[in-house]
Amino acid sequence: MGFFSYFTRIFHGHPSASKLFVICSLSSGGLIAHGDSPSEGGKSIVELNQKVPVKKRVVVLGTGWAGTSFLKDLDISSYDVQVVSPRNYFAFTPLLPSVTCGTVEARSIVEPVRNIIKKRNGEIKFWEAECLKIDPANKKVFCRSTIGENLAGNNEFSLEYDYLVIAIGAQVNTFNTPGVLEHCHFLKEVEDAQRIRRTVIDCFEKSVLPGLTEEERKTNLHFIIVGGGPTGVEFAAELHDFVHEDLVNVYPSVKDLVNITVIQSGDHILNSFDERISSFAEQKFQRDGIKVLTGHRVLSVSDRLINMRMKATGNDDSIPHGMVVWSTGVGTRPVVKDFMEQVGQGNRRVLATDEWLRVKGRDEVYALGDCATVDQKKIMEDISVIFKAADKDNSGTLTIEEFQDVIEDVTIRYPQVELYLKSKHLFDVADLLKDADGNDGVEVDIEGFKLALSHVDAQMKSLPATAQVAAQQGAYLSRCFNIWEKCKDNPEGPRKFKSGGRHEFRPFRYRHLGQFAPLGGEQAAAELPGDWVSMGHSTQWLWYSVYASKQVSWRTRVLVIGDWSRRYIFGRDSSRI
Repeated sequence: MGFFSYFTRIFHGHPSASKLFVICSLSSGGLIAHGDSPSEGGKSIVELNQKVPVKKRVVVLGTGWAGTSFLKDLDISSYDVQVVSPRNYFAFTPLLPSVTCGTVEARSIVEPVRNIIKKRNGEIKFWEAECLKIDPANKKVFCRSTIGENLAGNNEFSLEYDYLVIAIGAQVNTFNTPGVLEHCHFLKEVEDAQRIRRTVIDCFEKSVLPGLTEEERKTNLHFIIVGGGPTGVEFAAELHDFVHEDLVNVYPSVKDLVNITVIQSGDHILNSFDERISSFAEQKFQRDGIKVLTGHRVLSVSDRLINMRMKATGNDDSIPHGMVVWSTGVGTRPVVKDFMEQVGQGNRRVLATDEWLRVKGRDEVYALGDCATVDQKKIMEDISVIFKAADKDNSGTLTIEEFQDVIEDVTIRYPQVELYLKSKHLFDVADLLKDADGNDGVEVDIEGFKLALSHVDAQMKSLPATAQVAAQQGAYLSRCFNIWEKCKDNPEGPRKFKSGGRHEFRPFRYRHLGQFAPLGGEQAAAELPGDWVSMGHSTQWLWYSVYASKQVSWRTRVLVIGDWSRRYIFGRDSSRI
Protein backbone atom coordinates (compact mmCIF):
# COMPACT_ATOMS: atom_id res chain seq x y z
CA MET A 1 0.00 0.00 0.00
CA GLY A 2 2.91 2.35 0.71
CA PHE A 3 4.08 1.78 -2.91
CA PHE A 4 0.79 2.98 -4.42
CA SER A 5 0.48 5.90 -1.92
CA TYR A 6 3.87 7.11 -3.07
CA PHE A 7 2.83 7.19 -6.73
CA THR A 8 -0.53 8.79 -5.81
CA ARG A 9 1.28 11.72 -4.18
CA ILE A 10 3.47 12.13 -7.26
CA PHE A 11 0.57 12.14 -9.70
CA HIS A 12 -1.75 14.45 -7.78
CA GLY A 13 0.99 16.67 -6.44
CA HIS A 14 2.01 17.81 -9.95
CA PRO A 15 -1.20 18.42 -11.88
CA SER A 16 0.43 20.65 -14.47
CA ALA A 17 3.03 18.16 -15.59
CA SER A 18 2.69 15.46 -18.25
CA LYS A 19 2.61 12.07 -16.63
CA LEU A 20 3.17 8.49 -17.71
CA PHE A 21 2.43 5.52 -15.51
CA VAL A 22 3.63 2.10 -16.58
CA ILE A 23 2.98 -1.18 -14.85
CA CYS A 24 4.78 -4.25 -16.20
CA SER A 25 3.58 -7.75 -15.52
CA LEU A 26 6.79 -9.72 -15.68
CA SER A 27 5.15 -13.11 -15.54
CA SER A 28 2.87 -12.61 -18.51
CA GLY A 29 4.79 -10.00 -20.45
CA GLY A 30 1.82 -7.61 -20.26
CA LEU A 31 2.03 -3.84 -20.41
CA ILE A 32 -0.43 -1.22 -19.13
CA ALA A 33 0.22 2.42 -19.95
CA HIS A 34 -1.57 5.52 -18.63
CA GLY A 35 -0.84 8.94 -19.99
CA ASP A 36 -2.04 12.18 -18.35
CA SER A 37 -1.33 15.55 -19.89
CA PRO A 38 -3.11 18.91 -19.92
CA SER A 39 -5.63 19.41 -22.70
CA GLU A 40 -8.58 21.59 -23.46
CA GLY A 41 -11.56 20.83 -21.22
CA GLY A 42 -9.35 18.72 -18.95
CA LYS A 43 -9.65 15.72 -21.26
CA SER A 44 -6.81 13.21 -21.41
CA ILE A 45 -5.65 11.79 -24.71
CA VAL A 46 -4.35 8.22 -24.87
CA GLU A 47 -2.81 6.71 -27.96
CA LEU A 48 -3.19 2.95 -27.79
CA ASN A 49 -1.97 1.80 -31.18
CA GLN A 50 0.48 3.42 -33.55
CA LYS A 51 0.80 2.06 -37.06
CA VAL A 52 4.24 0.68 -37.75
CA PRO A 53 5.28 1.31 -41.38
CA VAL A 54 5.50 -1.89 -43.39
CA LYS A 55 9.09 -2.72 -44.28
CA LYS A 56 10.05 -3.73 -47.79
CA ARG A 57 11.04 -7.38 -48.01
CA VAL A 58 14.58 -7.90 -49.31
CA VAL A 59 15.78 -11.43 -50.08
CA VAL A 60 19.52 -11.93 -50.60
CA LEU A 61 20.77 -15.09 -52.32
CA GLY A 62 24.37 -15.91 -51.44
CA THR A 63 26.94 -15.11 -48.75
CA GLY A 64 30.01 -14.61 -50.91
CA TRP A 65 31.89 -11.38 -51.45
CA ALA A 66 28.98 -9.50 -53.03
CA GLY A 67 26.28 -10.69 -50.64
CA THR A 68 28.38 -10.18 -47.52
CA SER A 69 29.50 -6.68 -48.55
CA PHE A 70 25.86 -5.76 -49.18
CA LEU A 71 24.72 -7.07 -45.79
CA LYS A 72 27.57 -5.56 -43.77
CA ASP A 73 26.73 -1.97 -44.68
CA LEU A 74 22.94 -2.22 -45.10
CA ASP A 75 20.74 -0.11 -42.80
CA ILE A 76 17.95 -2.59 -42.09
CA SER A 77 15.71 -0.19 -40.16
CA SER A 78 13.63 0.21 -43.34
CA TYR A 79 13.91 -3.35 -44.68
CA ASP A 80 12.91 -6.85 -43.69
CA VAL A 81 15.98 -8.79 -44.83
CA GLN A 82 16.24 -12.55 -45.35
CA VAL A 83 19.39 -14.32 -46.52
CA VAL A 84 19.51 -17.71 -48.25
CA SER A 85 22.77 -19.60 -48.78
CA PRO A 86 23.83 -23.28 -48.75
CA ARG A 87 26.83 -22.25 -46.60
CA ASN A 88 26.51 -20.60 -43.21
CA TYR A 89 29.88 -18.90 -43.50
CA PHE A 90 31.80 -16.37 -45.58
CA ALA A 91 35.12 -17.56 -47.01
CA PHE A 92 38.09 -15.35 -47.87
CA THR A 93 38.56 -17.03 -51.25
CA PRO A 94 41.87 -15.37 -52.29
CA LEU A 95 43.57 -17.55 -49.66
CA LEU A 96 42.11 -20.85 -50.89
CA PRO A 97 45.39 -21.84 -52.63
CA SER A 98 47.11 -21.45 -49.24
CA VAL A 99 44.55 -23.80 -47.67
CA THR A 100 45.34 -26.56 -50.19
CA CYS A 101 48.84 -26.97 -48.77
CA GLY A 102 48.29 -26.12 -45.11
CA THR A 103 49.94 -22.71 -45.20
CA VAL A 104 46.64 -21.44 -43.79
CA GLU A 105 44.00 -23.56 -42.10
CA ALA A 106 40.48 -23.65 -43.54
CA ARG A 107 38.79 -22.35 -40.39
CA SER A 108 41.13 -19.36 -40.35
CA ILE A 109 39.62 -17.89 -43.53
CA VAL A 110 35.93 -18.41 -42.75
CA GLU A 111 33.59 -16.30 -40.65
CA PRO A 112 30.10 -17.49 -39.61
CA VAL A 113 27.39 -15.56 -41.45
CA ARG A 114 25.43 -15.06 -38.25
CA ASN A 115 28.38 -13.16 -36.77
CA ILE A 116 28.50 -10.87 -39.78
CA ILE A 117 24.79 -10.05 -39.96
CA LYS A 118 24.36 -9.02 -36.34
CA LYS A 119 22.77 -5.57 -36.35
CA ARG A 120 21.96 -3.18 -33.50
CA ASN A 121 18.87 -1.68 -35.11
CA GLY A 122 17.14 -4.80 -36.37
CA GLU A 123 17.45 -8.42 -37.33
CA ILE A 124 18.55 -10.19 -40.49
CA LYS A 125 17.14 -13.68 -40.89
CA PHE A 126 19.42 -16.36 -42.32
CA TRP A 127 18.30 -19.66 -43.85
CA GLU A 128 20.88 -22.34 -44.70
CA ALA A 129 19.38 -23.56 -47.97
CA GLU A 130 19.89 -23.62 -51.71
CA CYS A 131 17.79 -21.56 -54.09
CA LEU A 132 16.22 -23.90 -56.64
CA LYS A 133 14.12 -21.49 -58.68
CA ILE A 134 13.33 -17.80 -58.98
CA ASP A 135 9.77 -16.81 -59.96
CA PRO A 136 9.98 -13.14 -61.03
CA ALA A 137 6.33 -13.00 -62.12
CA ASN A 138 5.08 -13.75 -58.59
CA LYS A 139 8.14 -12.34 -56.79
CA LYS A 140 9.01 -15.61 -55.10
CA VAL A 141 12.09 -17.77 -54.60
CA PHE A 142 11.84 -21.52 -53.99
CA CYS A 143 14.47 -23.05 -51.74
CA ARG A 144 15.53 -26.38 -50.30
CA SER A 145 17.50 -26.96 -47.14
CA THR A 146 20.92 -28.51 -47.55
CA ILE A 147 20.79 -30.01 -44.07
CA GLY A 148 20.47 -33.79 -43.78
CA GLU A 149 17.02 -35.21 -44.43
CA ASN A 150 17.20 -37.45 -41.36
CA LEU A 151 16.05 -34.49 -39.25
CA ALA A 152 12.36 -33.74 -38.71
CA GLY A 153 10.51 -31.20 -40.83
CA ASN A 154 10.08 -30.25 -44.47
CA ASN A 155 13.22 -29.26 -46.37
CA GLU A 156 11.53 -27.11 -49.03
CA PHE A 157 10.08 -23.63 -48.59
CA SER A 158 9.42 -20.42 -50.54
CA LEU A 159 10.00 -16.73 -49.78
CA GLU A 160 8.27 -13.67 -51.17
CA TYR A 161 10.20 -10.52 -51.90
CA ASP A 162 9.82 -6.88 -52.87
CA TYR A 163 13.49 -6.67 -53.84
CA LEU A 164 15.72 -9.60 -54.73
CA VAL A 165 19.53 -9.50 -54.64
CA ILE A 166 21.13 -12.38 -56.57
CA ALA A 167 24.71 -12.92 -55.40
CA ILE A 168 25.16 -16.68 -55.73
CA GLY A 169 28.41 -16.53 -57.68
CA ALA A 170 29.27 -18.87 -60.55
CA GLN A 171 30.29 -22.47 -61.06
CA VAL A 172 33.41 -23.91 -62.66
CA ASN A 173 33.43 -23.76 -66.45
CA THR A 174 34.51 -27.12 -67.86
CA PHE A 175 33.86 -26.13 -71.50
CA ASN A 176 32.15 -29.54 -71.79
CA THR A 177 35.54 -31.23 -71.82
CA PRO A 178 35.06 -35.00 -71.34
CA GLY A 179 36.20 -36.38 -68.00
CA VAL A 180 36.73 -33.07 -66.20
CA LEU A 181 33.84 -33.42 -63.75
CA GLU A 182 34.76 -37.01 -62.98
CA HIS A 183 38.55 -36.79 -62.67
CA CYS A 184 39.54 -33.19 -61.86
CA HIS A 185 39.69 -31.13 -58.70
CA PHE A 186 38.38 -27.56 -58.62
CA LEU A 187 39.33 -24.61 -56.43
CA LYS A 188 36.17 -22.56 -55.85
CA GLU A 189 35.11 -23.50 -52.32
CA VAL A 190 36.73 -24.30 -48.98
CA GLU A 191 35.70 -27.93 -49.40
CA ASP A 192 37.58 -28.02 -52.73
CA ALA A 193 40.78 -26.86 -51.05
CA GLN A 194 40.41 -29.48 -48.32
CA ARG A 195 39.92 -32.26 -50.88
CA ILE A 196 43.02 -31.15 -52.80
CA ARG A 197 45.07 -31.19 -49.60
CA ARG A 198 44.01 -34.76 -48.81
CA THR A 199 44.68 -35.90 -52.39
CA VAL A 200 48.21 -34.45 -52.38
CA ILE A 201 49.03 -36.41 -49.24
CA ASP A 202 47.41 -39.52 -50.74
CA CYS A 203 49.62 -39.23 -53.81
CA PHE A 204 52.74 -39.19 -51.65
CA GLU A 205 51.57 -41.99 -49.34
CA LYS A 206 50.71 -44.19 -52.33
CA SER A 207 54.06 -43.48 -53.98
CA VAL A 208 56.15 -44.71 -51.05
CA LEU A 209 54.33 -48.05 -50.80
CA PRO A 210 56.50 -51.10 -51.61
CA GLY A 211 55.99 -52.94 -54.86
CA LEU A 212 55.47 -49.89 -57.15
CA THR A 213 57.66 -49.31 -60.17
CA GLU A 214 59.48 -46.00 -60.55
CA GLU A 215 57.18 -45.12 -63.46
CA GLU A 216 54.13 -45.65 -61.26
CA ARG A 217 55.63 -43.49 -58.55
CA LYS A 218 56.32 -40.72 -61.08
CA THR A 219 52.74 -40.92 -62.35
CA ASN A 220 51.33 -40.57 -58.84
CA LEU A 221 53.57 -37.58 -58.15
CA HIS A 222 52.78 -35.69 -61.34
CA PHE A 223 50.53 -32.76 -60.43
CA ILE A 224 48.89 -30.93 -63.34
CA ILE A 225 47.19 -27.54 -63.15
CA VAL A 226 44.97 -26.62 -66.11
CA GLY A 227 44.70 -22.85 -66.37
CA GLY A 228 47.43 -20.25 -66.06
CA GLY A 229 45.38 -17.54 -64.41
CA PRO A 230 45.99 -16.13 -60.90
CA THR A 231 44.37 -19.09 -59.08
CA GLY A 232 46.21 -21.76 -61.07
CA VAL A 233 49.56 -20.01 -60.82
CA GLU A 234 49.23 -19.37 -57.09
CA PHE A 235 48.29 -23.00 -56.44
CA ALA A 236 51.27 -24.23 -58.48
CA ALA A 237 53.56 -21.96 -56.45
CA GLU A 238 52.03 -23.08 -53.12
CA LEU A 239 52.33 -26.74 -54.10
CA HIS A 240 55.97 -26.29 -55.11
CA ASP A 241 56.79 -24.72 -51.73
CA PHE A 242 54.86 -27.43 -49.86
CA VAL A 243 56.75 -30.16 -51.67
CA HIS A 244 60.25 -28.72 -51.48
CA GLU A 245 60.04 -27.12 -48.03
CA ASP A 246 58.10 -29.82 -46.16
CA LEU A 247 57.16 -33.03 -47.97
CA VAL A 248 60.65 -33.91 -49.23
CA ASN A 249 61.73 -34.12 -45.59
CA VAL A 250 58.87 -36.49 -44.80
CA TYR A 251 59.10 -38.56 -47.99
CA PRO A 252 62.82 -38.41 -48.90
CA SER A 253 62.71 -41.57 -51.05
CA VAL A 254 60.56 -39.90 -53.74
CA LYS A 255 61.82 -36.33 -53.58
CA ASP A 256 63.31 -36.52 -57.10
CA LEU A 257 60.18 -37.94 -58.72
CA VAL A 258 57.82 -34.99 -58.17
CA ASN A 259 56.72 -32.96 -61.20
CA ILE A 260 54.38 -29.96 -61.45
CA THR A 261 52.98 -28.88 -64.84
CA VAL A 262 50.86 -25.87 -65.74
CA ILE A 263 48.83 -26.12 -68.97
CA GLN A 264 47.70 -22.82 -70.47
CA SER A 265 45.72 -22.35 -73.69
CA GLY A 266 47.06 -18.84 -74.21
CA ASP A 267 50.57 -17.75 -75.13
CA HIS A 268 51.50 -16.73 -71.56
CA ILE A 269 50.44 -17.40 -68.00
CA LEU A 270 48.94 -14.50 -66.03
CA ASN A 271 47.87 -12.89 -69.31
CA SER A 272 45.51 -10.51 -67.45
CA PHE A 273 48.56 -8.93 -65.77
CA ASP A 274 51.20 -6.61 -67.13
CA GLU A 275 53.49 -8.50 -69.52
CA ARG A 276 56.46 -7.80 -67.23
CA ILE A 277 54.77 -9.79 -64.48
CA SER A 278 53.85 -12.57 -66.87
CA SER A 279 57.44 -12.84 -68.04
CA PHE A 280 58.79 -12.73 -64.47
CA ALA A 281 56.42 -15.54 -63.41
CA GLU A 282 57.42 -17.77 -66.33
CA GLN A 283 61.11 -17.26 -65.62
CA LYS A 284 60.68 -18.01 -61.93
CA PHE A 285 58.67 -21.17 -62.65
CA GLN A 286 61.42 -22.28 -65.03
CA ARG A 287 64.04 -21.81 -62.29
CA ASP A 288 61.86 -23.69 -59.79
CA GLY A 289 61.38 -26.64 -62.15
CA ILE A 290 57.66 -26.03 -62.74
CA LYS A 291 56.91 -26.92 -66.36
CA VAL A 292 54.69 -24.44 -68.22
CA LEU A 293 52.98 -25.64 -71.42
CA THR A 294 51.49 -22.64 -73.22
CA GLY A 295 49.41 -22.86 -76.37
CA HIS A 296 47.89 -26.21 -75.37
CA ARG A 297 44.21 -27.11 -75.22
CA VAL A 298 42.97 -30.00 -73.11
CA LEU A 299 40.81 -32.45 -75.10
CA SER A 300 39.84 -34.93 -72.38
CA VAL A 301 40.80 -36.20 -68.94
CA SER A 302 40.79 -39.81 -67.73
CA ASP A 303 41.68 -41.32 -64.38
CA ARG A 304 45.33 -41.64 -65.38
CA LEU A 305 45.87 -39.53 -68.53
CA ILE A 306 45.23 -35.99 -69.68
CA ASN A 307 44.94 -35.58 -73.45
CA MET A 308 45.78 -32.27 -75.08
CA ARG A 309 46.53 -30.64 -78.39
CA MET A 310 49.23 -28.14 -79.25
CA LYS A 311 47.59 -25.26 -81.08
CA ALA A 312 50.62 -24.33 -83.18
CA THR A 313 51.18 -27.77 -84.71
CA GLY A 314 47.85 -29.52 -84.14
CA ASN A 315 49.67 -32.51 -82.64
CA ASP A 316 47.97 -34.44 -79.85
CA ASP A 317 49.76 -35.59 -76.74
CA SER A 318 48.92 -37.47 -73.52
CA ILE A 319 50.47 -37.05 -70.10
CA PRO A 320 50.04 -39.36 -67.09
CA HIS A 321 49.00 -37.69 -63.86
CA GLY A 322 48.37 -38.31 -60.19
CA MET A 323 46.12 -35.28 -59.70
CA VAL A 324 44.61 -32.62 -61.97
CA VAL A 325 43.35 -29.24 -60.75
CA TRP A 326 41.03 -27.48 -63.21
CA SER A 327 41.13 -23.68 -62.98
CA THR A 328 39.97 -22.22 -66.29
CA GLY A 329 37.23 -19.71 -65.54
CA VAL A 330 33.60 -19.66 -64.45
CA GLY A 331 30.17 -20.40 -65.90
CA THR A 332 26.55 -19.59 -65.08
CA ARG A 333 24.71 -21.67 -62.48
CA PRO A 334 21.55 -23.57 -63.56
CA VAL A 335 19.19 -21.52 -61.34
CA VAL A 336 20.47 -18.31 -62.96
CA LYS A 337 20.15 -19.80 -66.46
CA ASP A 338 16.51 -20.64 -65.72
CA PHE A 339 15.92 -17.11 -64.45
CA MET A 340 17.53 -15.67 -67.59
CA GLU A 341 15.06 -17.61 -69.74
CA GLN A 342 12.17 -16.07 -67.81
CA VAL A 343 13.39 -12.46 -68.19
CA GLY A 344 14.21 -12.67 -71.90
CA GLN A 345 17.97 -13.18 -71.60
CA GLY A 346 18.06 -16.82 -72.66
CA ASN A 347 20.40 -16.10 -75.58
CA ARG A 348 23.10 -14.61 -73.35
CA ARG A 349 25.92 -16.43 -71.59
CA VAL A 350 25.81 -14.26 -68.46
CA LEU A 351 22.97 -12.45 -66.69
CA ALA A 352 23.02 -8.79 -67.76
CA THR A 353 22.36 -5.80 -65.50
CA ASP A 354 22.30 -2.09 -66.13
CA GLU A 355 24.78 0.34 -64.60
CA TRP A 356 22.75 0.40 -61.37
CA LEU A 357 23.08 -3.40 -61.06
CA ARG A 358 19.39 -3.93 -61.84
CA VAL A 359 18.61 -6.99 -63.94
CA LYS A 360 17.51 -5.85 -67.36
CA GLY A 361 13.78 -6.36 -67.63
CA ARG A 362 13.26 -6.60 -63.83
CA ASP A 363 13.76 -3.37 -61.87
CA GLU A 364 13.08 -5.07 -58.52
CA VAL A 365 15.85 -7.67 -59.04
CA TYR A 366 19.56 -6.92 -58.62
CA ALA A 367 22.50 -9.15 -59.53
CA LEU A 368 26.03 -8.82 -58.16
CA GLY A 369 29.39 -10.53 -58.45
CA ASP A 370 30.34 -13.45 -60.68
CA CYS A 371 26.74 -14.38 -61.59
CA ALA A 372 26.19 -11.20 -63.64
CA THR A 373 27.84 -8.67 -65.91
CA VAL A 374 27.24 -4.94 -66.17
CA ASP A 375 25.98 -4.09 -69.64
CA GLN A 376 27.35 -0.57 -69.99
CA LYS A 377 25.40 1.62 -72.35
CA LYS A 378 27.24 2.93 -75.39
CA ILE A 379 27.49 6.67 -75.73
CA MET A 380 26.92 6.45 -79.48
CA GLU A 381 23.42 5.07 -78.80
CA ASP A 382 22.51 8.35 -77.10
CA ILE A 383 24.71 10.72 -79.05
CA SER A 384 21.80 12.51 -80.72
CA VAL A 385 19.84 13.13 -77.50
CA ILE A 386 23.00 14.32 -75.75
CA PHE A 387 23.60 16.77 -78.56
CA LYS A 388 20.01 17.96 -78.41
CA ALA A 389 20.14 18.43 -74.62
CA ALA A 390 23.36 20.44 -74.89
CA ASP A 391 22.12 22.58 -77.80
CA LYS A 392 20.02 24.91 -75.67
CA ASP A 393 19.46 27.54 -78.37
CA ASN A 394 18.51 24.89 -80.98
CA SER A 395 21.07 26.32 -83.38
CA GLY A 396 22.15 22.93 -84.66
CA THR A 397 25.69 23.50 -83.41
CA LEU A 398 27.40 23.26 -80.03
CA THR A 399 29.72 25.81 -78.51
CA ILE A 400 32.37 24.85 -75.98
CA GLU A 401 30.28 26.52 -73.26
CA GLU A 402 27.18 24.49 -74.18
CA PHE A 403 29.15 21.25 -74.19
CA GLN A 404 30.70 22.02 -70.80
CA ASP A 405 27.21 22.30 -69.31
CA VAL A 406 26.64 18.56 -69.88
CA ILE A 407 30.22 17.32 -69.48
CA GLU A 408 29.83 16.24 -65.85
CA ASP A 409 26.64 14.29 -66.53
CA VAL A 410 28.19 12.66 -69.59
CA THR A 411 31.32 11.47 -67.74
CA ILE A 412 29.23 10.08 -64.85
CA ARG A 413 26.72 8.34 -67.09
CA TYR A 414 29.31 6.98 -69.52
CA PRO A 415 32.53 6.08 -67.61
CA GLN A 416 34.20 4.99 -70.85
CA VAL A 417 34.60 8.70 -71.68
CA GLU A 418 37.02 9.17 -68.82
CA LEU A 419 38.92 6.01 -69.75
CA TYR A 420 39.22 7.26 -73.33
CA LEU A 421 40.60 10.60 -72.16
CA LYS A 422 43.26 8.83 -70.08
CA SER A 423 44.23 6.62 -73.00
CA LYS A 424 44.69 9.70 -75.19
CA HIS A 425 46.39 11.71 -72.42
CA LEU A 426 43.70 14.38 -72.57
CA PHE A 427 42.90 16.48 -69.51
CA ASP A 428 39.41 17.72 -70.38
CA VAL A 429 36.42 16.39 -72.29
CA ALA A 430 36.37 19.66 -74.20
CA ASP A 431 39.71 18.63 -75.73
CA LEU A 432 37.73 16.14 -77.83
CA LEU A 433 36.27 19.04 -79.81
CA LYS A 434 39.64 20.43 -80.85
CA ASP A 435 40.47 20.39 -84.55
CA ALA A 436 43.24 18.37 -86.19
CA ASP A 437 45.81 21.09 -85.38
CA GLY A 438 44.90 21.09 -81.68
CA ASN A 439 43.07 24.41 -81.82
CA ASP A 440 39.88 24.95 -79.86
CA GLY A 441 36.85 24.57 -82.08
CA VAL A 442 34.41 27.46 -81.94
CA GLU A 443 31.35 25.36 -82.76
CA VAL A 444 30.66 21.79 -83.83
CA ASP A 445 27.64 20.28 -85.57
CA ILE A 446 26.10 16.87 -84.93
CA GLU A 447 28.41 15.09 -87.36
CA GLY A 448 31.50 16.64 -85.83
CA PHE A 449 30.17 15.77 -82.37
CA LYS A 450 29.71 12.13 -83.41
CA LEU A 451 33.20 12.04 -84.91
CA ALA A 452 34.73 13.43 -81.71
CA LEU A 453 33.16 10.69 -79.58
CA SER A 454 33.15 7.87 -82.12
CA HIS A 455 36.07 5.96 -80.53
CA VAL A 456 35.00 6.38 -76.90
CA ASP A 457 33.02 3.13 -76.74
CA ALA A 458 36.12 1.15 -77.71
CA GLN A 459 37.24 1.58 -74.07
CA MET A 460 34.31 -0.48 -72.77
CA LYS A 461 35.44 -3.68 -71.05
CA SER A 462 33.66 -6.36 -69.09
CA LEU A 463 34.49 -6.38 -65.41
CA PRO A 464 36.60 -9.35 -64.26
CA ALA A 465 35.02 -12.06 -62.09
CA THR A 466 37.05 -11.18 -58.98
CA ALA A 467 36.38 -10.71 -55.28
CA GLN A 468 37.34 -7.06 -55.63
CA VAL A 469 34.57 -6.35 -58.13
CA ALA A 470 31.96 -8.27 -56.14
CA ALA A 471 32.83 -6.51 -52.88
CA GLN A 472 32.61 -3.07 -54.47
CA GLN A 473 29.25 -3.90 -56.04
CA GLY A 474 27.85 -5.07 -52.70
CA ALA A 475 28.99 -1.92 -50.93
CA TYR A 476 27.59 0.26 -53.74
CA LEU A 477 24.15 -1.40 -53.67
CA SER A 478 23.84 -1.18 -49.89
CA ARG A 479 24.54 2.55 -50.08
CA CYS A 480 21.80 2.93 -52.69
CA PHE A 481 19.34 1.10 -50.44
CA ASN A 482 20.37 3.24 -47.46
CA ILE A 483 19.77 6.59 -49.20
CA TRP A 484 16.84 5.52 -51.36
CA GLU A 485 14.19 7.63 -49.60
CA LYS A 486 16.44 10.68 -49.60
CA CYS A 487 17.26 10.36 -53.31
CA LYS A 488 13.60 10.11 -54.31
CA ASP A 489 13.26 13.83 -53.53
CA ASN A 490 16.88 14.83 -54.12
CA PRO A 491 18.37 12.59 -56.82
CA GLU A 492 22.15 12.50 -56.97
CA GLY A 493 22.53 10.75 -60.31
CA PRO A 494 23.29 12.16 -63.76
CA ARG A 495 20.80 13.72 -66.13
CA LYS A 496 18.36 11.55 -68.07
CA PHE A 497 19.06 12.79 -71.56
CA LYS A 498 16.08 11.04 -73.15
CA SER A 499 13.24 11.44 -70.67
CA GLY A 500 14.41 14.43 -68.67
CA GLY A 501 14.99 14.66 -64.94
CA ARG A 502 17.81 12.88 -63.15
CA HIS A 503 18.64 9.34 -62.09
CA GLU A 504 18.17 8.70 -58.38
CA PHE A 505 21.71 7.32 -57.92
CA ARG A 506 25.05 7.55 -59.59
CA PRO A 507 25.76 4.42 -61.65
CA PHE A 508 28.18 1.82 -60.32
CA ARG A 509 31.79 2.50 -61.18
CA TYR A 510 34.50 -0.05 -60.53
CA ARG A 511 37.71 1.25 -59.04
CA HIS A 512 40.63 -1.07 -59.67
CA LEU A 513 42.86 -1.23 -56.58
CA GLY A 514 45.47 -3.55 -58.06
CA GLN A 515 46.08 -7.30 -58.05
CA PHE A 516 48.63 -9.70 -56.62
CA ALA A 517 50.17 -12.93 -57.84
CA PRO A 518 52.13 -14.90 -55.18
CA LEU A 519 54.81 -16.92 -56.97
CA GLY A 520 56.27 -19.00 -54.15
CA GLY A 521 59.64 -18.81 -52.42
CA GLU A 522 58.47 -15.73 -50.50
CA GLN A 523 58.19 -13.81 -53.77
CA ALA A 524 55.14 -12.18 -55.34
CA ALA A 525 54.23 -9.80 -58.14
CA ALA A 526 51.83 -6.87 -57.89
CA GLU A 527 50.13 -4.65 -60.42
CA LEU A 528 48.90 -1.51 -58.66
CA PRO A 529 47.10 1.66 -59.80
CA GLY A 530 49.19 4.14 -61.72
CA ASP A 531 50.86 1.46 -63.88
CA TRP A 532 53.10 0.56 -60.95
CA VAL A 533 54.54 -2.96 -61.12
CA SER A 534 56.40 -4.56 -58.23
CA MET A 535 58.04 -7.98 -58.02
CA GLY A 536 60.14 -9.85 -55.51
CA HIS A 537 60.43 -10.45 -51.76
CA SER A 538 59.27 -6.98 -50.70
CA THR A 539 56.08 -7.46 -52.72
CA GLN A 540 55.40 -10.68 -50.78
CA TRP A 541 55.41 -8.68 -47.54
CA LEU A 542 53.07 -6.17 -49.11
CA TRP A 543 50.80 -9.11 -50.02
CA TYR A 544 50.87 -10.29 -46.40
CA SER A 545 49.87 -6.87 -45.07
CA VAL A 546 47.10 -6.28 -47.61
CA TYR A 547 45.50 -9.72 -47.22
CA ALA A 548 45.66 -9.51 -43.43
CA SER A 549 43.99 -6.08 -43.46
CA LYS A 550 41.24 -7.28 -45.83
CA GLN A 551 40.04 -10.04 -43.48
CA VAL A 552 36.36 -9.74 -42.62
CA SER A 553 36.91 -9.79 -38.84
CA TRP A 554 39.61 -9.45 -36.21
CA ARG A 555 39.14 -13.12 -35.38
CA THR A 556 40.11 -14.30 -38.87
CA ARG A 557 42.84 -11.68 -39.07
CA VAL A 558 44.53 -13.02 -35.94
CA LEU A 559 44.08 -16.64 -37.08
CA VAL A 560 45.58 -16.02 -40.52
CA ILE A 561 48.59 -14.15 -39.14
CA GLY A 562 49.01 -16.93 -36.58
CA ASP A 563 48.98 -19.55 -39.35
CA TRP A 564 51.63 -17.67 -41.30
CA SER A 565 53.78 -17.46 -38.17
CA ARG A 566 53.24 -21.16 -37.36
CA ARG A 567 54.22 -22.19 -40.88
CA TYR A 568 57.38 -20.04 -40.69
CA ILE A 569 58.43 -21.63 -37.38
CA PHE A 570 57.22 -25.23 -37.63
CA GLY A 571 56.51 -25.75 -41.34
CA ARG A 572 53.31 -27.11 -42.86
CA ASP A 573 51.47 -30.10 -41.44
CA SER A 574 51.41 -33.22 -43.65
CA SER A 575 48.65 -35.03 -41.74
CA ARG A 576 45.77 -36.31 -43.85
CA ILE A 577 42.87 -34.59 -42.06
